Amino acid sequence: MNNQGQRLYFAEEKSNCFVRHLCGPSRPLTMTIYDNVGCDVITLHKALRWSCCWSNCCLQKLKVEAPPGEIIGYVYQYYHPFLPMFKIKNENKENLMKIKGPCVVSSCLKDLNFNLLSLDEEMIIGKISNQWIGFMRELFTNTNKFGIQFPFDLDVRIKALMLGASFL
Repeated sequence: MNNQGQRLYFAEEKSNCFVRHLCGPSRPLTMTIYDNVGCDVITLHKALRWSCCWSNCCLQKLKVEAPPGEIIGYVYQYYHPFLPMFKIKNENKENLMKIKGPCVVSSCLKDLNFNLLSLDEEMIIGKISNQWIGFMRELFTNTNKFGIQFPFDLDVRIKALMLGASFL
């Protein structure tokens, strides 16, 4: 939805129900993002990656296609002992930007902001927010609400990669 509450896209995950429950957020998936008239505009692919260890074999990766079938880039998690960290890469796997999340342990009962940064981490370009939806809903449901903020003139491929990163 945009900031006026109008729906811009609809996302549909294609994964096995059993695998969703068994593997949780580590599960493999394909997600298709459709525009308001039902045309698929972005496809996200994520392989099974266990998140229980700190080696490179377990860090999350996401491939983004827009339009579907045309790779525009990747989102790679990279190791940091305390923070969720990701790199946004182009179709040639060259680094474009970074995403740096908060220390999750110290971020209870409030929004979690993941900043989109320049490669040198000197400039904040945008952010992805995991928005706090209230104690009862957080406690008793598996619901999350995310927001994305970026400059209007940001390259449309970076916007699509940020959208993919929000699902990762």
